[in-house]
Amino acid sequence: MGFIRLIVNIESQNDFYPGYPLIKRGIYYCSRMISAQYGTEFTTSHYGELKKVYSIWICMNPPKFRKNTITEYSITEKQIVGEAREKEGNYDLLSAIMICLGGEEGENYDGVIKLLDVLLSCEKEPEEKEKILQEDFEIELTRNLEREVSQMCNLSKGVEERGIRKGMEQGRKEGMEQGRESGMLSAIQSLAETMQLSVVQAMNALQIPEEQQPKYIRLLKDR
Repeated sequence: MGFIRLIVNIESQNDFYPGYPLIKRGIYYCSRMISAQYGTEFTTSHYGELKKVYSIWICMNPPKFRKNTITEYSITEKQIVGEAREKEGNYDLLSAIMICLGGEEGENYDGVIKLLDVLLSCEKEPEEKEKILQEDFEIELTRNLEREVSQMCNLSKGVEERGIRKGMEQGRKEGMEQGRESGMLSAIQSLAETMQLSVVQAMNALQIPEEQQPKYIRLLKDR
């Protein structure tokens, strides 16, 4: 039996919809890991030395249809004309894997999905996690492993707390923005009525940038 040589990248993702398809980012990471092998794993034209790469994404808050699923995206061979076959190792060079957690109330809550969900949970205490690891997965807990489980608990709680702080900060910013908009709308209306100006003339007098004026016109119509 020989050695299997591969390169693995593991990412955790809290937001499944960050503004682009997450799987494209996973494939991009795979492509970058392949190209980065030039000069380290092989040189000149020795492409046969390329190692397979994996980009594994652990998604904490996937949409409902993705909960408790594991999906792999890879290069496969498809015969268009004829039955020519290539050795799989010559083209099977990347796999992007999406592991989407969903909690114990969903289906497929078993195996690696359950293991990761338990380890990354911000609700379970270290003692509860250790009990599940021992009873459900028969994992013998050494002192080092106990310490790592405890650290992971602290990490997950830290992530949750940062998320709460970020949400509160975003809420404050949105509240301030709404307050500024409301104040500006009142100023536009007051100036237009007092000076008998059009809405556009009032906005120009208040030095509101031209690109922002359509927004205030729309908001005034909705009032």
